[in-house]
Amino acid sequence: MNRYFFTVTEEEQGERLDKYLASCFPEVSRSFIQKLLKQQQVTVNDALGKASYLIRENDKIQMHMPDAVEPEINAENIPLDILYEDKDVLVVNKPKGMVVHPAPGHYSGTLVNAVMYHCRDNLSGINGVLRPGIVHRIDKDTTGSLIICKNDVAHNSLAQQLKEHTINRKYVAVVHGILKEDQGVINAPIGRNPNDRLKMAVNYQNGKEAVTHYRVLQRMENYTLVECVLETGRTHQIRVHMASIKHPLLGDSIYGPAKCPYKLQGQTLHAMVLGFMHPVSGKYIEVSAPLPEYMVQLLGKLGFQGSVQEVF
Repeated sequence: MNRYFFTVTEEEQGERLDKYLASCFPEVSRSFIQKLLKQQQVTVNDALGKASYLIRENDKIQMHMPDAVEPEINAENIPLDILYEDKDVLVVNKPKGMVVHPAPGHYSGTLVNAVMYHCRDNLSGINGVLRPGIVHRIDKDTTGSLIICKNDVAHNSLAQQLKEHTINRKYVAVVHGILKEDQGVINAPIGRNPNDRLKMAVNYQNGKEAVTHYRVLQRMENYTLVECVLETGRTHQIRVHMASIKHPLLGDSIYGPAKCPYKLQGQTLHAMVLGFMHPVSGKYIEVSAPLPEYMVQLLGKLGFQGSVQEVF
């Protein structure tokens, strides 16, 4: 059993306890958090926590999380939006809300469950039984392109390309505020937040190299649509880097404002373009995932002019 401690900040106050804890554990479902609350595994200021409790500034929260177990992972007939496929690799357009691989509270309904059904036994085994075929990942509430490796040859090749930063990864995001510069580079190491081990942060002492290139696609009233190109691939890299220059992603309650003016499910971030050298043929493959409908509608509300494809 692992024990975690949190202190509520002024920006975080007013949120339901179960929702707050779910935001602290992005790979765990809210229903799993509610189950822990019912099992009396959460206290607030030394009193038992209730899911509906509205947290207050300086509340001291303590939570017990059970140790991860390695359950049997089953193939599930979940539809996949396939962008590219051959006998070695599969590229899918991951929807919002889908976890990439099994984790506490998410042992079904993940992308892994879906690709196990689609690919049967044709998945690389390098990352173990919980992550078959997975060579990289994107956050639960980030949409877009993701590569699945069908064999170990493909996995080793793609892993090396990731290590050498030769995979072309372009994202689109909506950020708070108006960026003054048309483009820029954020070169700042990312590591665990020393004040909150469940978050990442720019960390010059213990962080790893992280480089994000950004370009303004269109400025709107109070918000900017940007293209972000990853040179490295650290956890939450775009979210942390954009927040570090005072332009956090719209909808990102972990690294941005706790309250969002729009009804969104997490950060507005989409992995649009993914380009790589095919692990067997050596041919350059590039796919583009269409913008999700929620983001299209949101951009309309924000006053975006034209189409993303025209400015991307």
